[in-house]
Amino acid sequence: MPRPGQLLARGVCRHLRTHGFAVLEEFSPERGKRVDVMALGPKGEIWVVECKSSRADFNSDAKWEGYLDWADRYFWAVDEAFPTDLLPDGTGLIIADAYDAEILRFGPESRLAGARRRALTQRFARHAALRLQGLRDPEAII
Repeated sequence: MPRPGQLLARGVCRHLRTHGFAVLEEFSPERGKRVDVMALGPKGEIWVVECKSSRADFNSDAKWEGYLDWADRYFWAVDEAFPTDLLPDGTGLIIADAYDAEILRFGPESRLAGARRRALTQRFARHAALRLQGLRDPEAII
């Protein structure tokens, strides 16, 4: 059974796909970091979305600011009952459920440096390909 944050991530991913984004859930841009959703847009833009299912979930996240260095835009995804006044100013806001989402607010754009964008895009592509291969051939040696 998926956890509440995973259900939010599913709705976010479905919505971002309608805007032409390729999405990965639980992606690690570097060792020690794991974002809930990383999205690669049709123009190469990179968005990070952190899904928070409750006040306690949000309050226990002390590392979210470290994700800002890995995205052109940063968003929180929460359900409609979440107290959005807790969320920091200057970040994006997505209201989601397990089936879809809506972007209510865009945070500021902070373009990644070219070298970081290239390395991150390559890591994204490699990770996506390995996940696909694992689904198609789960018995393969990894």
